[in-house]
Amino acid sequence: MGATIGIVIFPEVQLLDVAGPLDVLSGVDGIEVRLIGSTSEGVRPDGLANVTLAPDDILAQAEPDVLMVPGGDGIRFLLEDASALGRLAQIGAQARFVTSVCTGALVLGAAGLLRGYRASTHWRYLDLLRLVGAIPSDERVVRDRNRITSGGVTAGIDFGLALVAELQGADAAKARQLMMQYDPKPPFDAGDPRGAPPQIVAELSARTRDNYERRATLLRARMAG
Repeated sequence: MGATIGIVIFPEVQLLDVAGPLDVLSGVDGIEVRLIGSTSEGVRPDGLANVTLAPDDILAQAEPDVLMVPGGDGIRFLLEDASALGRLAQIGAQARFVTSVCTGALVLGAAGLLRGYRASTHWRYLDLLRLVGAIPSDERVVRDRNRITSGGVTAGIDFGLALVAELQGADAAKARQLMMQYDPKPPFDAGDPRGAPPQIVAELSARTRDNYERRATLLRARMAG
C-alpha cells in the first residue's frame, strides 16, 4: 500500500535521525518521503554548518499518512512552540501511523500523542517519557497500536525497516535491508548502557545532565500548561 511519510525537520535536528529512515524509506516503491518544516527555509542539522535540509512542505499545510519526528538538540524549539505542538497533535490525530526516532518521542509526548502508549527514545532520556504519560520501553523499536518509536540515532535505520514492513510487507523490508547491506557488526559492545562499561555510561550521563534537566523542565512546563 502506498503512503506519504512526513519527516519533521527543525534547526539542530540530528542528521542521522533524518538520514537513516530517509535512506531506507525513499528506496521503496510506493513510499514517498517529504520533509516538513515550520517555514519554507532550510535548516542546519546539529553541529553541521555546511549542510542544509530543505523542506518539501510546511507544517501548517502538511497532511502525511505517516508522521515522523526525529530528535536532536533542536527539539527544544518544538517543545517551546505551542503552535507547532498543536499542529503535530492535529496531524497525529488523522495519521495512519505516528512515529519518532530518538528524542523525537519527547516531542510527540509534549503534543499529547503518546499518553498511555508504550514508547522508546534515546536511553539517556528514556525515563522522561513518564512526564508525558507514556510507558517507557528500552526496546530498539516499539510498536503500540499505531505508534512506532525507536531508540537513539542509529535505531532510526531499524525503525525505517520496521515501518516498511508495516506498509509494504516483510519481504519489501528485507529487500531494502539487503540492498543497503545493513548487517551491523560494531567493533565494540558499547552501543547500549546495558553492555557499555559502567564508567563510560556514568561519564556520558554526567556530560548530558544539563541537557537532561533542560528537557525535563520544558516537558513539565508543557504538561502543566
